[in-house]
Amino acid sequence: METPGTSQPSVADNSNLEAASLKTPNFKMIDVGEKLVTRRRAVAKGRIHMAPETVQRIAAKQMPKGDVLAAAEVAGIMAAKNTPGILPLCHHLALDSVRVLCEIDKESISVVCEVICHGKTGVEMEALVGVNAALLCIYDLTKGIDPVLSISDVHLQRKEGGKSGIWRHPRFEVGETPLASETAKKQALFHNLLAASITISDRCSQGEASDASGPLLEDYLRGRGAETKSHSVLADDKEQIKRRVLALVESGVELLLTTGGTGLGPRDVTPEAMREIASRQVEGIGELLRAHGAKYTANSWLSRSEGYLVGRMLVVIFPGSPKAVTQGLEAIGDLLPHAIEMVRGGKHENVRSVGGK
Repeated sequence: METPGTSQPSVADNSNLEAASLKTPNFKMIDVGEKLVTRRRAVAKGRIHMAPETVQRIAAKQMPKGDVLAAAEVAGIMAAKNTPGILPLCHHLALDSVRVLCEIDKESISVVCEVICHGKTGVEMEALVGVNAALLCIYDLTKGIDPVLSISDVHLQRKEGGKSGIWRHPRFEVGETPLASETAKKQALFHNLLAASITISDRCSQGEASDASGPLLEDYLRGRGAETKSHSVLADDKEQIKRRVLALVESGVELLLTTGGTGLGPRDVTPEAMREIASRQVEGIGELLRAHGAKYTANSWLSRSEGYLVGRMLVVIFPGSPKAVTQGLEAIGDLLPHAIEMVRGGKHENVRSVGGK
């Protein structure tokens, strides 16, 4: 006999409760199945503070437990590789590279960890775990002779890859780390190159819209060591575009990047303007830009992005969208130094930089 008010839930009630609990889990791993595999890179940094005498002993490798910095580097690498075993919601990633660097200061040691992979999600946590493990290893090997230790400023300096492109910490990023030899090489790719960029947009030229894509092209060129002409903002006017492009050819510019006017609208005339003054069309550039962009959106196939030679100047025209510009530079950036060297009459070989030996 049941006591009033204490009836047990039916089987159907239990199944409803179970179904409800399955619909609202406490935790979940993000589904990255539909994301693209891209090159991902993250750089994290932190610092451990100690007495100057302790720093000197570490530098001289005179610590009781052995070479502190060498052990810290190994600890950071091992931890980065094992991040999913430490943080439950991180994905398992096949890491291409993990590098840990310790730098000695007067009263502290800074640790930088760089992690690179080709994957569907970023490696920020791997870099941060690597930094923390290296710092804790230094702490462990040092606390016996100097217990007054403190760890500070652990942060993600920058990350690269995926839709977001490049992100830099607004407070801590003060330039690349000593680990970034690859980035340093990129910064010299356009050494001894005169380049220019143009935004082609009626609205931007009339001050009705801000130019978000042009600065991306400028930053790209300057960040790789090019000398740049002042950026131009033009209306969607074929004759105006032609005059400006030919003037740049006359001034010795060897690489021109433009954004805007590549769509299907009645005022989108950038390809037509280029074709009327180009000596050659570089068909593969447009094919690559559309194929790469289509990984992000099918609308890329409607773009009329192209590559041209106008005199001895290589011209690449990108869509007006900042995302499309970022993705386009990602697609063809590594080809541009070789293409410019070919235009100059160079040999068909792996050209590492423009103007280099």
